[in-house]
Amino acid sequence: MFFIINCCEIPKAFAQAPQTQIEEDRARLGNSTPLIQQIDPATVRDSERAQADMEQQAAVAAGGEDKVDTSGNLLGNMWGARSWMYRHGMSFDIQEVDEVWGNGTGGTPSTNGDGQGSSTGPSYDGVTMPTLTVDTEKLFGLKGGLFNVSALQTRGRSISQDHLNNFNPVSGFEADRSTRLFELWYQQSFLGGKLDVKIGQQDLDTEFLVSDYASLYLNANFGWPMAPSVNLYGGGPSWPLSSPAIRIRYRPSEKFTFMFAAADDNPPGNRYNSTPIQQATGADLGSNSDPTSQTYNGANGTNFNMGTGALLMTELQYALNPQPADMSNVTKNPGLPGVYKLGGYYDTAKFADYRYNRNGGSLGAATLAVNPSQADLTSRWDRGNWMVYGIIDQMIWRPSLTSARSVGVFVRATGNGGDRNQISFAIDAGLNLKAPFKGRDNDTIGLGWGIGRASSGFRQFNRDSQSLVPGNENHLELTYQAQVTPWMVMQPDFQYVWHPAGGGSDPSFPYRRTGDEAIFGLHSNITF
Repeated sequence: MFFIINCCEIPKAFAQAPQTQIEEDRARLGNSTPLIQQIDPATVRDSERAQADMEQQAAVAAGGEDKVDTSGNLLGNMWGARSWMYRHGMSFDIQEVDEVWGNGTGGTPSTNGDGQGSSTGPSYDGVTMPTLTVDTEKLFGLKGGLFNVSALQTRGRSISQDHLNNFNPVSGFEADRSTRLFELWYQQSFLGGKLDVKIGQQDLDTEFLVSDYASLYLNANFGWPMAPSVNLYGGGPSWPLSSPAIRIRYRPSEKFTFMFAAADDNPPGNRYNSTPIQQATGADLGSNSDPTSQTYNGANGTNFNMGTGALLMTELQYALNPQPADMSNVTKNPGLPGVYKLGGYYDTAKFADYRYNRNGGSLGAATLAVNPSQADLTSRWDRGNWMVYGIIDQMIWRPSLTSARSVGVFVRATGNGGDRNQISFAIDAGLNLKAPFKGRDNDTIGLGWGIGRASSGFRQFNRDSQSLVPGNENHLELTYQAQVTPWMVMQPDFQYVWHPAGGGSDPSFPYRRTGDEAIFGLHSNITF
């Protein structure tokens, strides 16, 4: 099993500052989203702030005083420090995240191929994330401005990397060990809040490709999905990495949102021995001894790499039946809410081809040659990479307008080319029940499923190299998120993975497939 502890202050009102994507979607979906959205520590922070803002606004609307409410903090007002910071528009958050995972069946003794150890058993990883946020209007009168800086201290080991041999980690909080800068950005709103611009070091997974109902789940695929995680350099600008970027968001009405971002595509800065096909041939060794490292060439997070390519990303959102802020005064049924998103990205960098080497021959066949040249084992470079996606978050039932109970479904699909990517198609879907029991308004239970398809290029490489040919990887997750106290959330979790890595070879025993995996756990958030 595993444990996660998040220790953080929740600032109780950022009403004048630009709204986060998590807060916007929560309002549009009528607060039917999970209490804590588990994409990464930043979305955990943003979802806690969204909940705090909603409670504070309700208290003020009922005639209460505009002051920080620390009832949801284990350490309370911290000798008056939180009240003073609130008056000046500042907050300081600390999130502590710890996990212990347990694999009961299948897996591999070692993904580095040495065959040492057991494929089952526990594994630990942890994260500490401090964040300083400043509302510039409260601090010195600049309306609509928000400054944010955060850091990470990650530790432990990834059970997915060591023993599961999956396309995607079973936890969105797994990361290589480092102490690093995470976010460093400034956001400013214009046109009465309809337009806002964010510039600086950012992780795009807090705003793009987000399915709000899917963010209940702990498998990383339900956050930043499988395709960009394995196809882009270092997984792209997503947790635990961020990149220099500019993000523009325009909201002309309550129903429509348009977003565009231009970011560096390669946060670690490693172009060689980085993609799965380069690791498979071992030709593009570069200068990185750990091909899966997220900390190479700038482990402290201040690399600011700008030399590989640009990731251009856009997303259009439509809110169906957005919900009023106060449902108690509604006289006409607004309908069941939903959020629909279409988007995609284009990466301008060069990517290693999966089928052909630099001499134009078969890359897979070259691995069987007696004396292959370096060029025979080196992929040709293909210019550019792309992906398109669609997301549906839709409430399908609630017993009454004022009830906390609701049922929501989600579907998200991604698709991209197969010649320079490991994954060409992926889809995930699920069903969530919010407030499943009487008196448990902030609890959510969910069942989610996902599939990833190995690309045509990756499958052809394995055929040509006479290896086991991968196909589809499926994963199923059953989870329950429970608010135990105002400052503690617990989340027991179970996952099962069929055909890890698409049924490809076990790295420790290349002529057999990795066994199906059953993973158990327990998740805990504590707000200090």
